[in-house]
Amino acid sequence: MKRRNFLGLVAMSGGAVAAGPAMALAAGEKEAQQQKGGKRAATLTADVIIAGGGLGGVAAALGALRNGQRVVLTEETDWIGGQLSQQGVPPDEHPWIETHGATAAYREMRTRIREYYKKNYPLTPDAAARPNLNPGDGGVSKLCHEPRVAVAVLTDMLAPYISTGRLTLLLEHMAVSAETTGNRVRSLKVQDLRTRAFKTLKGEFFVDATEMGDLLPMTGTEYVTGTESKAETGELHAPEKADPANNQAFTMCFAIDYDPNGNHVIEKPKEYDFWKKHVPQLTPAWSGPILGLHYSDPRTLKPKELGFQPEGNKTGNALNLWNYRKIINRFNFKEGTYSGDITIVNWPQNDYMLGNIIGVSREQFNFHVNRAKQLSLSLLYWLQTEAPRPDGGKGWPGVRLRADIMGTEDGLAKYPYIREARRIRALFTVKEEHVGKEQRAQAGGEKASVFADSVGVGYYHIDLHPSCRGNNYIDFASLPYQIPLGALVPKRMENLLPANKNIGTTHITNGCFREHPTEWNIGEAVGMLTAYARDKKATPQQVHGNKGLLRGFQELVRSQGVETEWPN
Repeated sequence: MKRRNFLGLVAMSGGAVAAGPAMALAAGEKEAQQQKGGKRAATLTADVIIAGGGLGGVAAALGALRNGQRVVLTEETDWIGGQLSQQGVPPDEHPWIETHGATAAYREMRTRIREYYKKNYPLTPDAAARPNLNPGDGGVSKLCHEPRVAVAVLTDMLAPYISTGRLTLLLEHMAVSAETTGNRVRSLKVQDLRTRAFKTLKGEFFVDATEMGDLLPMTGTEYVTGTESKAETGELHAPEKADPANNQAFTMCFAIDYDPNGNHVIEKPKEYDFWKKHVPQLTPAWSGPILGLHYSDPRTLKPKELGFQPEGNKTGNALNLWNYRKIINRFNFKEGTYSGDITIVNWPQNDYMLGNIIGVSREQFNFHVNRAKQLSLSLLYWLQTEAPRPDGGKGWPGVRLRADIMGTEDGLAKYPYIREARRIRALFTVKEEHVGKEQRAQAGGEKASVFADSVGVGYYHIDLHPSCRGNNYIDFASLPYQIPLGALVPKRMENLLPANKNIGTTHITNGCFREHPTEWNIGEAVGMLTAYARDKKATPQQVHGNKGLLRGFQELVRSQGVETEWPN
């Protein structure tokens, strides 16, 4: 996948720049350097090697760094922040996020995002005075904001460690292979996607914070993918038969605004005719062609109407999709700042269901990503030319693709929004019986399972999007849950830890563990675990299995702002 440079990062981050390859070599410890085919090959050494600069990866880096570790953090794109930035997804959060149910560092990030707008944007006096400012007033979150603001804030949070040389941040670097001995990872090889040169990264701990759990097969770490069977997990909503290739749809998000007097219709996408006629083949059945203002209600799976009105007006009883993930509400800013609102298109209509991208070749990955891009561009073209209008006409030609919001030339997100990854075979697997409201009630429980090894908390309903093998939505109530340390520790590998959607959940429970604050909490706990295990000269398995070590680690995470239980 072609990566795009974000040239405004220096200005946006107040002068604190994420280290590119040249800077990283200067900041990192160079054990060896030689010429190979005209390209420089280097070995960098740190205490902790983290692959993946999404929310889990950044949080893991912060957790390790503030506890004295030296870190190398790699990221495939030129933006850190994962689903919050390069994937273009405003935060999916629980209703209590403003006061509790997240780590102190996650809340700090949210506060800094609001402060960034108040410092740098011409807000109205009313908006500037709001302690809980929501720049976009989108319905999905209490904090809908631009992806690039997340990049700026996360970069500033990492900046002190970059400037002191304790953090080496390698943007546009992809993990390609690993060296292991027995139950330990010895090194990770990454490739610079700009120069094509390779680097070898050596450390005591390795963290897989990639979006799809890419380090697991590279290191021989045991993992599962797709759906487990009911016989295996005992979950109410699990299928009768397991299917490792059955993963949730992914989405190529994009941003649009509305210029009522303009004509911004894009060139007709080459696959438009296909997608206009396409009806997803799902069980239960989808509600009609995917390009339309309808979908299957996630809870009832019955057809449900949606609305689209790019000036933000009400659309009867139907949800106006324009307002759902709106990241700029023009009325929060002084008159003349914005000609219209800006919204993110991450809707049922651009969920890509026609292929699996987990555990496939790079060629297959690119094939499906490119088709998903065609779907998203086709949706845009349909909105511009054929979407029904209240006046009886068709199309909104003033809808404009905002490539600058995503920092790309094609206007689509830098990376697909991936809802599901490879998942480790963990010391403990979180199942529906632990967090699902209905199954807990059947066992006489009114709350989620209490875990003695809790290292965090989270909440979201169990939300599984349609899958690539024909399942419609699986969406049902869950309960505020704890994050057990056992789900973050592989059964066998001693120095590799997960920090994204690759922890010990099932296909079902991934649906409530995959959102922004939980991913952050997982990463932060893992980063702190690397420091604690190194200090105690213990493996993560030993920390988990020894009551004294476990108690000490829980005291550490709580002392640094990680909640380990929900208030009554």
